[in-house]
Amino acid sequence: MTEILNTIVSQFQQNSLLELTAVVFAVAYLLLAVKENVLCWSAALVSTAIFLFIFWQVKLYMESGLQIYYIVMACYGWYQWTRAGPNEGALTVSSWSLQNHVIAVLVILTATFFSGYILDTGSDARLPFLDSFTTWASIVTTYMVAKKILENWIYWLVIDSVSIYLYLDRELYFTSMLFVVYIIIIFFGWFSWLKSYRQISVNA
Repeated sequence: MTEILNTIVSQFQQNSLLELTAVVFAVAYLLLAVKENVLCWSAALVSTAIFLFIFWQVKLYMESGLQIYYIVMACYGWYQWTRAGPNEGALTVSSWSLQNHVIAVLVILTATFFSGYILDTGSDARLPFLDSFTTWASIVTTYMVAKKILENWIYWLVIDSVSIYLYLDRELYFTSMLFVVYIIIIFFGWFSWLKSYRQISVNA
């Protein structure tokens, strides 16, 4: 037991301040998202730019590429959450139909299989299928966040649970801890957005 603790402490010491900075901004992003605060997208922009570099260094290529998408979506999310025209107000929480969820899951699984196979046979990627799954699922789910789709929190629960194992395997302990915190915050996010959704439904 002592040896395991010493190993963890050693790995913590080897992790850079850069990773810790990314984690802090990532936590800020999710806490602000729970509150439906548009500043969450600014925090996301900082954290994803740092994680892009970190994941490439540890050969999680799909995760690294995902950060580029996150950067684009941070800009898109900011626009979606702040837009207001003469015939539309700020974006509100909504829900997807069962058909939309079936399509989303099929897209995620299909993309996971193909990209996982390519990485497995043509690169030195670590855990290519898990890496692919968290990447494609995150792509779909980040779009759901930008559109304020209520069920995004359920998707994140699955993604983050798998991600914890992925990052522990790569000895990214700060990042693993981040996703443990994420799972706790997810429940607050779900109930907060559910409350908003119900209020919108009552007033509709």
